[in-house]
Amino acid sequence: NSNFAIEQKLNPKKDSIAVESAKDNPYANLIALIEGHQDDKKIKALIEVLQSKDIQDFINEKYNGAVIPAK
Repeated sequence: NSNFAIEQKLNPKKDSIAVESAKDNPYANLIALIEGHQDDKKIKALIEVLQSKDIQDFINEKYNGAVIPAK
C-alpha cells in the first residue's frame, strides 16, 4: 500500500524498486457490505461519488500517480 511510503515522504512512483502495472491488476480496495444492502440509496451514492471524475481528479492531483483511482 502506497500510504506507508507517502507517510514517510517517499514517492512510490519514483522511489520504488518495482512498480506493479495498474492495468488488469487484481488488487484494489473495495466496498464490502451486508447482504441485502447493495440497493441502499446511501451505498449507491457513495459508490457514485467514489467513481466520479471529481474524485479521480482529486486522487490524481493529490497523490501524483502513487494511488490509482477507481474507474
